[in-house]
Amino acid sequence: MKLPRLATYSVKGATRYGAVLEGGIVDLSTRHAKDYPTLREVIAAGKLLSLAEEAAGRAPDHALGDITWLPPVPAPEKIICIGVNYPDRNAEYKDGQDAPKYPSMFMRSPRSFVGHDTPLVRPRASAQLDYEGEIVLVIGKAGRHIAESAALDHIAALTLCNEGSVRDWLRHAKFNVTQGKNFDSSGSLGPWLVPYTREAQIADIRLTTHVNGELRQDDRTSRLMFPFRYLISYISTFATLVPGDIIVTGTPTGAGARFDPPRYLKPGDVIEVEAEGIGMLRNGVVDEA
Repeated sequence: MKLPRLATYSVKGATRYGAVLEGGIVDLSTRHAKDYPTLREVIAAGKLLSLAEEAAGRAPDHALGDITWLPPVPAPEKIICIGVNYPDRNAEYKDGQDAPKYPSMFMRSPRSFVGHDTPLVRPRASAQLDYEGEIVLVIGKAGRHIAESAALDHIAALTLCNEGSVRDWLRHAKFNVTQGKNFDSSGSLGPWLVPYTREAQIADIRLTTHVNGELRQDDRTSRLMFPFRYLISYISTFATLVPGDIIVTGTPTGAGARFDPPRYLKPGDVIEVEAEGIGMLRNGVVDEA
């Protein structure tokens, strides 16, 4: 039996949210918009699971082929991305440095992401668009100075990210990656939220990325250098986490930049990021108009 799945989508020009079933999607926004205008308010109220259960007995309102998938959490306050979190990633840098003591991180804007089945955009400024498959934690309970022992209680849901990066723009300045991580529509989030209920959902799951059917990235969350508990606790030492915040938790080795010669994305490519118990996020690639 599949875990409950909730998505944000558009249909006939209107943005909605609902529960994804085998035969389509149940529109929950028309039934609950007064109390919960978006999934962000559903998350804050702790109602993801109950709304999904409510929808389980209903007939779908829309076929999946009739909707456009959007990033599941609309207008998150923070999108915090973690760099170098799988053991082999540190070695990929070939800089002779030991594994880092603390996690690297950076912020991304919501506009830099599209939803499931919407193409990533290779920008006019560069041909070096690259893929990075990642697991995403969505925060459900606010907190500051969160203890590691309580950190997982702050997770509302899980989703996936292709944290697309424009490689040559990551080093345009002396000390930042912001430019190369924030091109419009260069990454994706989705396809849906899976409510988080127990640690077994994330303790040791496989994360893979395929490009045009070829396996490029493959690792397990049990190997993370900075586990999920630690990340939540560490981030909360400097920032108040609030419902709807997104933590993109790091990518395995095997991104296109690490091949010799590099294998960057080009129009027509199809990238599939998949994790056990969460689902599969798929996107094509087009050139910027």
